[in-house]
Amino acid sequence: QLVESGGGLVQPGGSLRLSCTASLSTFLIPIMGWYRQAPGKQRELVATIRTGFITHYADSVKGRFTISKDNAKKMLYLQMNGLNADDTAVYYCNAQIGGSEFWGQGTQVTVSS
Repeated sequence: QLVESGGGLVQPGGSLRLSCTASLSTFLIPIMGWYRQAPGKQRELVATIRTGFITHYADSVKGRFTISKDNAKKMLYLQMNGLNADDTAVYYCNAQIGGSEFWGQGTQVTVSS
């Protein structure tokens, strides 16, 4: 089970940190990531983190977003800086383990003045 939190309304240029609580140790999950879906658009990859803390980012968020995880706390994070209107979306936590894929319920991020 994955549960996201930390979404909300933020002004352009602002920051938010999303959190995802996992029901099992994130140490055991080979790939975790954040995806987002804006109204009328398909769900897209934002960032992933693999075993060994290897990270990958979508070009649109490189240099602004940082994905991290705390295995001891079973938490995945997404630090988002320099937010703009194009970042408005529902953000989903994702875990891939043993050929299966799991999703959280999503948290809304709205960037608006």
